[in-house]
Amino acid sequence: MDAAVQRFLDDVWNKLRTIYDKESKRINEFIYHRPLQAGVKDYLQVSWRDGKIHIDIEEPFDWTDSSYKIEAGPYVAELTEVRIRTELYPALRKGMEELFLSDTLGPRFFDYRFQIVLSFEMEDEDIKICEQLVNNEKLNQLRQSLQKFITSKIMSNLPVLPSVDDQFFFSRHLINPDLIKQKEDIVDPLIRHLSDKLRSNKKRLNEWIGQYTSAMDDWIQNVYLPRYFNRADSYAMDWIPKEDMALVNPNADQLSFFVYAALQIGRTKPDTRERYLKLAVQLGSKQAADYIQQGSGKFAPVHKGNYAEIHNNDVTQTIEVRILAEEEAAYGEVLDHMTELLQKGFPKEYNLKLKSKQKNYLPLKKMAKSGIHQFFAGALTYPALFPKLNAYANIAMEPYAWYKDTEPGEKSVMPGTYAVLGLGLHSRDYFSLVTRYMEMVDTEHQMIQDGYAEAFIDAHGVEQELIPVLIDILLAGNEEARPVKNFVIDRIELAEALHQELLSKEIYAREQVLYRIFGSREKLKKAAKSEQTELDLRGILAELLALVS
Repeated sequence: MDAAVQRFLDDVWNKLRTIYDKESKRINEFIYHRPLQAGVKDYLQVSWRDGKIHIDIEEPFDWTDSSYKIEAGPYVAELTEVRIRTELYPALRKGMEELFLSDTLGPRFFDYRFQIVLSFEMEDEDIKICEQLVNNEKLNQLRQSLQKFITSKIMSNLPVLPSVDDQFFFSRHLINPDLIKQKEDIVDPLIRHLSDKLRSNKKRLNEWIGQYTSAMDDWIQNVYLPRYFNRADSYAMDWIPKEDMALVNPNADQLSFFVYAALQIGRTKPDTRERYLKLAVQLGSKQAADYIQQGSGKFAPVHKGNYAEIHNNDVTQTIEVRILAEEEAAYGEVLDHMTELLQKGFPKEYNLKLKSKQKNYLPLKKMAKSGIHQFFAGALTYPALFPKLNAYANIAMEPYAWYKDTEPGEKSVMPGTYAVLGLGLHSRDYFSLVTRYMEMVDTEHQMIQDGYAEAFIDAHGVEQELIPVLIDILLAGNEEARPVKNFVIDRIELAEALHQELLSKEIYAREQVLYRIFGSREKLKKAAKSEQTELDLRGILAELLALVS
C-alpha cells in the first residue's frame, strides 16, 4: 500500500477508534433494550477539505459543522485520484465493514445498515464515493421483531399499547422498504389500527400522527424526490426537475405510495400536501391530478342550488362558496350542504373561500377575517337560520382540531367556533351550546375565547342567571388571558350567585375566575374592605376572598 494512503488511514483510524470507544460506552449504558432498534450508528463520512481531515459519525446538516477534525501532514498532496479510488477507499471500506459486521463495539452500536462516504476536494474535480453496507443477520432479526411487535402491540386489542419509544421506531419502519412493502393497502391498516387504539388519548394520538407523517415527509424529501428533482436550495421547498426526468418512467407502486404519503402529511400540513401532489402530477400521476381537481371521489365535487353554488375538495380540505343571491335562503342552502358533508365524513378542518357582497364579522378582537368567519357572521344576520347553525356547530366541534382559514397560531380556532360564539352573542337559547364548546376547547393552544367574555357581556350584560355560563367562559381562557374590564360585581345578588357557583369548583378554578373578574387577590381584598362598597356586598366579597385563602 502506498505510504501516503497508509498514513491517511492511520490518522483516520486512530481518531475514529477514540470517537467510537466513547460512543460505545455511552450506548452500552442505555437501560432499555428497544426491540425495534437494531442499533444506533448508521453513517460515517471521511472527507478532506479546507486543509484538514474531517470525520462525521452522523449525517451532517448543510448549516452546521460538527465534524471531528484532524491536522494532516504534507503526505496528503501525494494522494492522487487513482490512489484514492483504488487503494484508499477499498482499505477504508474493508476495515469499516469488518468492524460493522462484528460486535466489537457492542451488539447495539451499529444499525443493520451503514453508509460510508469518502470525499476529497481536489484541484481539478472533487471526488465523492458513497456505499451502503447491510448486516443481513441484523436485518432478519429486526424483521422478526417488527412482525412480533405488529401482532402483539398494534393489531391486539386495548388496553395493550406500544411504548412511546417503540411507537417512534415503528413510525420509521412503516416507510422502510427493507421491512414493510411501500403499499397503501399494507401500511394504511397498521396506521389506522394504532390510531383507533389511541383515539381516547388525544395527546398520544396527536403524537402518533406527528411521528408517522414526519417519517413520510423525511422519506419524500430525502429519498423519493431527489431521484427526479433537485432542490432549489438547502432551505427552500421548491423542487426543480432534473434534466433527464422526462426520460424517466417512475415505478407505479412507488409513485402511488408517494401520493398516499402526501395525503397523510396533509393532515397537519395542507400546503405541503398540495405541493407534493403537484410534483406527483409532474411525474405522471393521474391519481394526484384527480385529487387536486375533484378530491377523493367520496363527495360530489359540485352542488348547484337555487341561491348558491358550492365546490368542495376533501383532499385539499377546501370548500368554495358563491352566494348567488344575498338572502336568507342562500345561507340556509349552504349550511344544509356543509352540515351534510360533515355528516358524511368531510374533514372538519377545512378552509372556506367565499364570494359574497356582504362583509360581516363578529365583534371579537384578533379573530381572523377569513372566508369562514365572514360566511358564518353573514348567516348569523338571519335569526331563522339559528337552528341550522346550531345543527352545524354540534357536528363540527372537535377538540384539538382547527379550521384551515389562517396560519397556525393565535388566530387558529376549533371547527364550529364562529357559529357557536356568534349564536351565544345573538340568543340566550344557545348558552348550553356555548358551555359545551368551552368545555371542549383546547385552552393550551387556542386564544380567541379569551376575549369572548367581554363581547358576551356587551351583548347580554352581567345578570344573576348569566353567572354560570360566564364562569364557563372564563374557565376556558388561555393561561395568558387578562381580566375582563366590563365584568363588574356591584350588586349583592351577583356576588351571591358567583359565590354559590364557585363553591363546587376546585381551588385553581376559583382563583382563575376571581382573577379574571377582579384582577388580583389584593384588589378583591381592597373591594371587600372599601367603605364605598355596600356593607352587605362587602360581606359576600369577603366570603369570595375566603374561597381562595
